[in-house]
Formats: sequence, C-alpha cells, structure tokens
Amino acid sequence: MTEKIETIKEKLQPDEAVLITDFADRFYLTGFNSSDGFVFITKDNACLLVDFRYFEMAKTAVSHLEVILLKNTFEQLNRLISDNNVKTVYTGCDKITLSKFLLYKDKLSATLSDDNKFGMLLKTLRSVKNDSEILSIKRAQKITDETFEYILGKIGVGKTEREIALEMEFFLREKGSEGVSFDFIVVSGRNSSLPHGVPTDKKIEKGDFVTMDFGAVVNGYRSDMTRTVCVGAASNEQREVYEAVLNAQKLAFEQIKPGVKCLDVDRAARDYIDKSYSGCFGHGLGHSVGLEIHEDPAFNTRCDTELKPGMVLTVEPGIYIAGKFGVRIEDMIVVTENGYDNITKSPKGLIEL
Repeated sequence: MTEKIETIKEKLQPDEAVLITDFADRFYLTGFNSSDGFVFITKDNACLLVDFRYFEMAKTAVSHLEVILLKNTFEQLNRLISDNNVKTVYTGCDKITLSKFLLYKDKLSATLSDDNKFGMLLKTLRSVKNDSEILSIKRAQKITDETFEYILGKIGVGKTEREIALEMEFFLREKGSEGVSFDFIVVSGRNSSLPHGVPTDKKIEKGDFVTMDFGAVVNGYRSDMTRTVCVGAASNEQREVYEAVLNAQKLAFEQIKPGVKCLDVDRAARDYIDKSYSGCFGHGLGHSVGLEIHEDPAFNTRCDTELKPGMVLTVEPGIYIAGKFGVRIEDMIVVTENGYDNITKSPKGLIEL
C-alpha cells in the first residue's frame, strides 16, 4: 500500500494534491474499510481522515500514513491545503456526484480540477492485482465453488428461487465470506431468460433451467460465478443452447493472453453465438473483479484495453430466449505471463438434477 501511495505522489507537482472520496479507492490505498472519510495526498505527505466511528480502529490498522480525526471537514481539508501550499486539488470525477463536486469546489480553498487523470490512474493501478489481492480473490472463489457444490443437493421441484438464494447466502457466510459479493441472481424456467433477474417466490418445476450468479468476499475482494443447471432431463433445445454457450466460452478462452485487446476476446464468443442465436446475447462477455464487482477493464464490444498479467476478469457468455429460458456460464480468470489461469473449479458440463 505504501508503494501505491508513492506512485500517486510521484505524479503530483509540489503544489498539487489528490482528494480520495470513494470507499473502494480508500480501501485500496489504506487497507481500512469505512463508509466515510478521505485520503489526502500531496507530493510529500499522505493522510487518512475518518470520523469518531472509525478513528480508534483506523489508528490501529493503518500505519503507513497519518490518521486524523475528522471533525470539521472543510476546515481540516483547508488547513491541509494551506500547510502543504496546495493550489490545485484533483479527485476521482467519475466517483463523485455533481452536487458534491460543486460543494467541494465552493468550499475548498484551492482550485478543484475537473481533470480525472488521478481517477484514471487509480483505475489503472487497480486493474492489475498483486499476489496478495489474487490470493484473496482465489479464497473467495473457493468459497463460491463450495457453495455451488452444496446447493446442488438442495435444488428440487417445489423449492422457490428465493429459498435457494437464502440457503446459498447462509452457507457462504458460514464458510467465512464477509458478505455477498453482490445481490445473488437465482432465476428459473422462464425467469432464466432475464440476465439480471432477481429471486422470486416462483417454485421450480420439472424441466426448468436454474441459473445462479453469486460470489463471496474475502479481505474485501470479491468473486463472481454463474452456473446453469436443469431440474430433471433437459430438452434437446436446452442441450443445444447450453452447448452453444459452453463452446462460446471455450472460444473466448483461446484468445486470452497478454497483449490481446478485450474487445477481441468478446468478439470470439459473440460472433459464434450470433451465428445461431442473433440478438440473444445482449451483455458484455465479462468484467474485471476486485474490491468492486465491476471494475475495469471489461470484455465487451468497446473496450480496447490490452490484457496484462495480474488482471482478473470474468468470462460469462449467455443465450437468453425471451419467454422460454436462458443459459449463462461464468468463470473467473487471472491473466498470466503466457495465457490465463481459470480459478473457477466448479464443473461446467450440463448437470441434470
């Protein structure tokens, strides 16, 4: 974390500062989780400002930068600005509301820049995970894999989507997850054609596809996995769609290695699906995962970022036939020096329960 702070300091001029307001960016730079507070960085100094709720914990947990008790936000920020002879303050413009930006612009005694270069720098830094971050993500994914194995024994005719989601969350937390990576998606039958459908009281019926999209959290880092299973025997159409999704994912995997553009990985899967199921794959192929469930870069039709070792992304093609059913299969990969490491271990062949 000291290295991350130093990287930002190196980019600053003597009369510049960066004000970090976003919770994930604060955690990334401090290792301390709080719902509110600031990180203030100048060329020579860095500090964390937190209120009374977090101050005692922060003093114990954070040793690589000064921890300040936050009592009067703008009085204290302006004192730091004055003490460090700051004339220009940068912030993450994409992580702050317009109303707050205008408030800070009015209240701060230095010029608040609308240049997002330090916001983009943090995105770039966070896009490549170090060994410690990857280990936390792998541990989260291990809990996710264990949850999938467990829930296979609980899914059956008559169970509701909501009941399955609750059982998954309870098991996942019992195994050590700090919480849920995001609101779980558990959809069945016709509901499975909804890529981001929410669990309902719909009861599972024989012949239903059940799609489960879920993840765990370890040390603040998240996992993300989707599996689709069939309750009873799958129809020929269901089998064909499932195999098409699985083949699309395999084609995407074949493209993944350092230097390849994200949009080219997306294209490999998308072109294959569109040949037989045009219009049925309407979301991106995947996204980076870390302290947040959606980070940069992403596998989609627009992102031309080149892959680098240490990037962690999902690969999640899907086919959704409105009013009938849908299939999504999602794994997490870590880009390596020579290709990728698939850290998702749950089986992907069609499971008929």
